[in-house]
Amino acid sequence: MTAVPRRRGSLAHGIVLLTTAVALVAVLLTWVFAWRMIRGSAEAQERDQLSRQAEVMARTPPLAGWMLRRQERIAGPEHIRLALVDPSGRVDGPAAAVVDGTRRAALLAGESVSATARLDGRTVLVEGVPTAAGGGLVLAQPMSAVDEASDRTRGALVVPLVLGLAGAALAGALLGRRLARPLVSAARTAHRLSEGERGLTVPAEGPAELVELAGALNSLDAALARSENRQREFLLSVSHEIRTPLTTVRGYAEALADEVVTGEEVPEAGRILRTEIERLERFVGDLLALARLEADDFRLDIDEVDLDALVAEAATAWSARCAGHGVDFRVERPARPLTVATDGFRVRQLVDGLTENALRVTPAGKPLVLALYADGSGARIEIRDAGPGLSARDVAVAFERGALADRYRGVRAVGSGLGLAIADRLTTRLGGTVTAAGDAPEGGARFTVRLPRRPAAALPYPPRTLR
Repeated sequence: MTAVPRRRGSLAHGIVLLTTAVALVAVLLTWVFAWRMIRGSAEAQERDQLSRQAEVMARTPPLAGWMLRRQERIAGPEHIRLALVDPSGRVDGPAAAVVDGTRRAALLAGESVSATARLDGRTVLVEGVPTAAGGGLVLAQPMSAVDEASDRTRGALVVPLVLGLAGAALAGALLGRRLARPLVSAARTAHRLSEGERGLTVPAEGPAELVELAGALNSLDAALARSENRQREFLLSVSHEIRTPLTTVRGYAEALADEVVTGEEVPEAGRILRTEIERLERFVGDLLALARLEADDFRLDIDEVDLDALVAEAATAWSARCAGHGVDFRVERPARPLTVATDGFRVRQLVDGLTENALRVTPAGKPLVLALYADGSGARIEIRDAGPGLSARDVAVAFERGALADRYRGVRAVGSGLGLAIADRLTTRLGGTVTAAGDAPEGGARFTVRLPRRPAAALPYPPRTLR
């Protein structure tokens, strides 16, 4: 049974939900803290007002006495009740029950009283002040007045908090839209790039991260265009390289089949056919080697390798071959063990490839040097020649597939155009680096390979893949 892919929400929707949730939490926390603060503030305000009333009445004894004789409550919705303490300590009035011994003693001592008590089954605020005659006056107000004041203040907070929550949701929507628009544009551009469109531009807008993303996509578009142009040029070069020997092979094969070539001409035709077929084999071999180097499963057998012995062995083979071309082959090595952890077979392949490339351009009678040096904890291998050398423009594209072969075809001896690209990828697989320069002491090009004492993990792809 095929699982149905889970539908993912949009970024804008997620930002709205997030900002709303954060605002909601803030509102709830504000409400919780404000609930207690409003209650305390309302109680303090009611006590202050009640205390002021008591002070006013204490300064006007006739009014207090008249209220007490009438046994009435002070007018108003608060239902404030009164109690009088005379200098002898006798307590009289509707609020006499809240004046206990401690409060009476405080008033008789000239101190104010602020407390909470129970009166007629209800909680009341108690505020008392001493009178000029030596007694005291006490007012008691139901706690319900505090509750009513608190409710009014809390009710006034509802609208601002709701407006704040709505504003947060609106701000989240605007922010989500601002962030999502360039991201959607970038995603559409990426899809179009994956479908083969080129020359696309993502507008650089929004925060710095989105501007950077737009710049990265624009750079990717340019890099893909360059890579595809290189690939097209390489395919054209491959087609040219293959077509030439195939045309020769086909021509001689037809001549042999039609018996145009007979007798003493047959051996010469066979030699030409063999030469062209070997040329094709080398070219196809280079293509396969390049493909293997760019594969994820390329294998390296890492072991302790004495590079001095390896270079000496390579020098023995190449000295004879260079002698056959009249080239003065020279070797420079430490003549003592120089050991690194690497794949000896691949290092020899690398040395052979670069030396063959140098031999191709070195004139007879000129030197070709294979050198090995210690380089920090690793090693440095140099192949130097006395050929035409490399310009700065050549060095910039030396390891691109077919770049130098296309540039100098018909001008100087060139190979398949893949040898230096293979050297570049092979060195990278070995954890080292290879560089080209036109400053060899012999007057030609210098190719330098640096190998570490112990390579890091092999890279899944060489760094110069986009070309």
